[in-house]
Amino acid sequence: MDKNRIYKLVFASVYPLYIKKAEAKGRTKDEVDAVIFWLTGYNEETLQKQIDSKSDFETFFAGAPEMNENVSKITGVICGYRVEDIGDKVIQKIRYLDKLIDELAKGKAMEKILRR
Repeated sequence: MDKNRIYKLVFASVYPLYIKKAEAKGRTKDEVDAVIFWLTGYNEETLQKQIDSKSDFETFFAGAPEMNENVSKITGVICGYRVEDIGDKVIQKIRYLDKLIDELAKGKAMEKILRR
């Protein structure tokens, strides 16, 4: 998938897939939301606004109140790429979120996912 297609993916269409992936492994929507809140600085109300407005990922991350200061602690491979080595900042943020959801689905403790 090319970069422009990824940028233009609508966050609201992917969000239910994050929840489905987490719930299939015994995790909850609230935990998915906690991961998103931690990463982006969104809260329940502002996240819902992004979903309702059908923001693409580029807009979603551009509108994030504040990326977490510990985002650099998210390392490892997702979709065949080391997240810390991805040069495109929007793609990197998307992959950070993918990595966190993947860790959640794999049963990792929330305090480790949230790099505490």
